[in-house]
Order: sequence, then structure tokens, then C-alpha cells
Amino acid sequence: MRNIAIIDYGLCNLDSVVRAVEICGAQPLPTRTPEDLEEADGLILPGVGAFPDAMAGLEQQGFVEPLRRLVLDQARPFLGICLGMQLMAEYGVEGGERAGLGLVPGKVVRLLPDAPGTRVPHVGWNEVHHLRPCPLFEGIPTGRDFYFVHSYHFAAREDHILATTPYCGSFASVVGRGTLFGTQFHPEKSLADGLKTLRNFIALC
Repeated sequence: MRNIAIIDYGLCNLDSVVRAVEICGAQPLPTRTPEDLEEADGLILPGVGAFPDAMAGLEQQGFVEPLRRLVLDQARPFLGICLGMQLMAEYGVEGGERAGLGLVPGKVVRLLPDAPGTRVPHVGWNEVHHLRPCPLFEGIPTGRDFYFVHSYHFAAREDHILATTPYCGSFASVVGRGTLFGTQFHPEKSLADGLKTLRNFIALC
């Protein structure tokens, strides 16, 4: 059974991610100390809330440099969920420019409505369209619906965008490079296809 560390930096309720990882056949390890990351087969960074507050929590608990070392130097499989995906960026602009983890080139900016009646935050089910092959997509057809709750999006480099979603024009809903991935949607809240996404990640670990 694979051990999956779920990083608790004080901002998010981990219960739904913990339950989803258990359902997918892995052992979830909620952790608030970077030392506990060392023995994990894979890492999940969930998140809700504001980018600067989340980065402050990661810094205060000493996660930033261990995460960079494990993910970038040792290629430990990593999945960022929602705000956790956004924290992978070089910086975000919410509440003023703030450095992120720097795992994937790009910045996090606010969604801008492109038509009358388009609401921000973007809340609810929407399509995820695959742009290139990705292990997370194994067994999941392109265009399936996943659950979103967000006001900002990751403006990543084109070669790191794995899937997009048609809202406010279009935004990156999955990013990745190597063994690290981010989903703007919540797989733990996205029913069968969301659990399949998590199973695919766990299989990489």
C-alpha cells in the first residue's frame, strides 16, 4: 500500500481528501511537519483560501525548501489541488504580488469575465479538455465534467498546460511537468472521474 502525505498547513479541511485517498486504496498521511514527507511515496498539496495566506503557512511550518528538494531534485510524485495547484507557480497577484513554490513556471492571476453573466468565482461543474497525454487522464475521456471553486487561475507556460476548461475564455485546469501535477478542480469532489484521477496519481507513486 502506497503512503500518500497530505500536507496540512493550517488553511484547509483535509477530511475529504483523506477519505478519497483511502477509497483509492492508499494510506493517507496528514502531516504538519516536513520531516514526515521523507518516507511518503507521493505528496498531495490541497488548498482553499488565499494564495498569500497559504504561502505564509507553508513557510512558517518549514515546508517550502523540503518540498522543492523532494519534488524538483528527487522527482517525488506531487499533486496540487485547487489552491495547491496555484501554489506551484512562481508567484501570485492576490492581495499583491507574492512568491509561490516555483515548481512550474507561471503566475496566478484573477479570472476575468469574458461575457455578460459570467460569474467569478467560478463554482460548479465544468468540462476538462485534454491538450496532451498525461498519466492522470488514463481511462478518462476528454471533455468530462469536474468540480471547481476558484476566483484565480494559473497562467502557465503553454508546454506545461495539460488540459483547459472553457470559462472566462479558457484557463489551465491541469498543469504538469515530469512527476508533478496540479488540478484546478477538486478530484475528491468530482465523483467517479475525480477518484479515477486520484487512482492514476497514486499509481505513479
